[in-house]
Amino acid sequence: MSSTGKLANIVERIETRIDTARLVSGQRLIEADLTREFGISRSLLREAFRQLAAEGAIELVPNRGAVVRRLSRNEALELFEIRTELEGMAARRAAGRMHEPAVRHSFETATQCLFSEAQTSGAQEYIAENEAFHRAIFIAAGNDTLSDLARKMRLPLIMSQLSGALTAGILATSLEEHRSITLAILSGNAAQAEAATREHLVRATQFVSGVPESLFRSCPD
Repeated sequence: MSSTGKLANIVERIETRIDTARLVSGQRLIEADLTREFGISRSLLREAFRQLAAEGAIELVPNRGAVVRRLSRNEALELFEIRTELEGMAARRAAGRMHEPAVRHSFETATQCLFSEAQTSGAQEYIAENEAFHRAIFIAAGNDTLSDLARKMRLPLIMSQLSGALTAGILATSLEEHRSITLAILSGNAAQAEAATREHLVRATQFVSGVPESLFRSCPD
C-alpha cells in the first residue's frame, strides 16, 4: 500500500472509532499505543493527526498531543442547527427514492434493528446505533456531497461528549422518534419524513441547550 493509501486508512480507522464512540470527546490519542497497533511510523501517525485536526475531529493541544475534539455549547448548538437543515433535506430525498428496490432494501436492512425486541443497553451502544441510523438516511438520499457535509457535523462526537446526560428515558424517546422517521421514509411520504426528522433534531437541540455547562468546553473570555 502506498504512503497515501496508508494515511487514508489510518484516518478512516480513527474516524470510525470516533463515530462508534470507541474514542470519545476529550480522550487523548496515545501515539505509542497507536503506532504499535497500526504498525506505522510516528511521522505517518502525526500526519494523520494533522488531517483529522483539519477536519475538526481532533485537536492538537500543546503539552497534551492529540485529543478528540471537545465542543463548547455554542459550537454544538450551531452544528445541530445546520444538521437539522441537512437531514431534513436528506429524509425528504430518501422518502422520494423508496420506489427504487435497491435503495429500499438497503434502507430496510440498515434500520431493521430499530424494530427488534432487544433494547439499547447504554449510552455508548446508543451512540453507535444512532450514527448508523442517521447515516442510513443520508445514504438513501443518494447525494454524496450531502453525506460528506453531514459527517463533518460530527454528531457522534457531540453525543459522546453528552453521554453522561443520556438517561434511559431520553434513549427510549429517541428510539421511538427513529422508528417514526423510518416508517415515514418507507411510506414514501417526503413531507412527513422531513417533518419528523426536523422535530427529532429540534428536540435534540433543546436537549443540548438544557444539559449542564460542565459537559462543554469553556469558551475563552
